[in-house]
Amino acid sequence: MTKNKGGRPTVMTEKVLFKLEEAFEWGVTDVMACLHAGIAEATLYTYIEKNPKFSERKEQLKNAPMLKAKSIVHGELVSGSASQANKVIDRVEGTKVNNVVTGANGGALEWELAVHEVKN
Repeated sequence: MTKNKGGRPTVMTEKVLFKLEEAFEWGVTDVMACLHAGIAEATLYTYIEKNPKFSERKEQLKNAPMLKAKSIVHGELVSGSASQANKVIDRVEGTKVNNVVTGANGGALEWELAVHEVKN
């Protein structure tokens, strides 16, 4: 049997740890995660000092939203989305790709409206 150490029971329960991990998966700050879990920021840092592996886990979870976003962008590129491809090129190269429709020799488009009477 474990001997009672006395003192105050820990607030870092399984439920609190779950809420922290849930919030970190959203990519939020430490302050926001603590607010979501209902603990003080100092409590989180004290826990991390005693459990350094949790700090690594926290950083991994904070990257989850970016990983998901990159996966979605990749899926759009694989499916052949021209608009998504343009966005990626713009983001990477810092250029803006525009699709411009012009008339002959780069001039204005010319068009004609024709109305036809339909007889029954």
